Amino acid sequence: MKVKENFTLIGISSMLLVFGLTACDKPGPAETAGKKIDQMSGEASKRIDEATDEIGKKLGEQGEKASVTIDDAEITTKVKAGIFAEPGLKTLQIGVDTIKGVVTLSGSVDSWPSSDRAKALAGAVAGVKEVKNLLVTK
Repeated sequence: MKVKENFTLIGISSMLLVFGLTACDKPGPAETAGKKIDQMSGEASKRIDEATDEIGKKLGEQGEKASVTIDDAEITTKVKAGIFAEPGLKTLQIGVDTIKGVVTLSGSVDSWPSSDRAKALAGAVAGVKEVKNLLVTK
């Protein structure tokens, strides 16, 4: 009788072992969830990379704009210094504005030669692309 019980236990154990091994071959909820997490993290990583590239591009564009602004301010300062150093030009009556390398002179001077001299001084500054002379004579 003991032998029959042992065979029965061995048979049941073997069947449980076979069912258990068969169940291991099928993906369970944990494996399915793991695959979904892997896919989502891959997609998120891709989107982060794309966003980082876009931010880098925009920062580069802003840097270029800031560079132009700094250059314009430097040009304006140099033009004003040149006009200030020139005897006969009243610097408080001459306004200087620079946008993308284009210098605009405004205000008033005593004579046409003074207007021409201010324009020549502005044009001699490095980085000046054009001088718009809006100076009027008194």
